[in-house]
Formats: sequence, structure tokens, C-alpha cells
Amino acid sequence: MNKSSYLDLSRAFLHILAMAIMLCDHSWATIFPGTQWLTRIGRIAFPIFAFLLVEGYFHTHNLRRYMTRLLAGAVISEIPFNYMVGGGPIYPYHQNVLWTFFFALLIVSTIDKLHQQLRPAAALAASAALAALGYLLGYVAMVDYYGLGILTVLVFYFFRERTWTNFALQFACLLVINGFLLGGLYWPVTVMGHEFELPQQGLALLALVPIWLYHGRQGYHNKRFQRFCYAFYPLHITVLCCISAVLSR
Repeated sequence: MNKSSYLDLSRAFLHILAMAIMLCDHSWATIFPGTQWLTRIGRIAFPIFAFLLVEGYFHTHNLRRYMTRLLAGAVISEIPFNYMVGGGPIYPYHQNVLWTFFFALLIVSTIDKLHQQLRPAAALAASAALAALGYLLGYVAMVDYYGLGILTVLVFYFFRERTWTNFALQFACLLVINGFLLGGLYWPVTVMGHEFELPQQGLALLALVPIWLYHGRQGYHNKRFQRFCYAFYPLHITVLCCISAVLSR
């Protein structure tokens, strides 16, 4: 593809976009529960973050540090997340999304090592087994988006190269995951007098537009911006929960 023919979005832009969209979704979950358009927009955030996780894996100079930061973020975020989804400091039935990404990164790094050590047929079989293991792990651990969240990360890992075939496979996989398997709320839409019900989670496919407009450019980057991106998840949930507690008095 001719790069100059396309709008070129950077990784930094995708991070900011995904964080802004996630803020919309979590605002709906805390202080604006009746504002459905916020959570509909929010469906777009997770696939962008899943894509950025894979990009981070391929660009990191220290995988152990990358995984340690994810693990630390998951632990730190757990209590604010529990307040958001369960109303208290302990809620064992749903874990925050950084656990999803941590487990997905474990699976991705293991698959990558096996591809370097095994013959293609054996590596393919091992990859399928690990993908199934990741899927089960997501449900057993009850992480955000469950096993399908881990599979979403694997979609961007397996079909990472910028080809039309991979774009089509990304679209097909995300359509199955978000349009049929995840389910959730339905959005009534009327077209020419005919009413249809569309799964709100299907709006996650819109994430592919900014993802496909990314060509590998890092964009704005320094230590402060990197720390802000890591801190944003627990910080914004904490602030929203505090605002919600004040408003509910």
C-alpha cells in the first residue's frame, strides 16, 4: 500500500483516542448511567487497546518490564474497578481489563517463542492450543471481556501485517466476537420505517478505522506521557467513583 495515500495516525494518537473513548464508557457506568450514547461510543475503546498491546509487545525493548508494569497496573486498578462495577472494595466476579491484557501478553509471548523454536506445523498446533488455553483462562479468572478479550488480542497478533487479507480477517474475527459471541445490550434502529435491533457491542468494529490508519509511527513520546498512559486507567476510575459518591449523597 502507498503510505502517502493514507492518513497516518500515530500510536500516541491512538492511545489518546482510546483513553477518551474509555472515559466516555466509564462515565456512563458511574455518573451518567442514563446516557446510552456514552457506552455505545465506549465499545470502540477495547479493540484499540488490544491492538496497542500487540504493538507494544513488538516495540518494547524490555518485555519483562512491560509485563511488570501491566501486572502492577492490574493490581493497583483492582480496588477502584471493584468500586465501579460492584460498589465496594471487593468484587470477585469481574476483574479489570489490565488482567485481560496481562494474560493475553503471556499467551502472545509464549506463542512467539514457540514459533522460533518449533517447526511450522508444530508451532501452529501449539498456537491453537495456547489460544484455547487463553480463552479458558479469561473465563476462569473472570477478567474483563473474559476469554473473548484475550482472543481479540490474539487476532491482532496473528493478523498484524498490513495486508488486505489480514484486514479482512481482522474484520471477520471482530464481527464474530463482538457481533455474535459477546452479546449484551441491543440498540433499536429504524430505517425507512423498519425497525432493527443491532448489538451495541458490534460498534467495536468501528475501532478498525483508526487502527487501519496507523502505519507504525510512534508520534509524541516521552517518559511523562508514558507514565500518564499507565496511570490513566486507575486514576480516571478513581475520580469518576469519587464524583459518583458525591452526587449520590
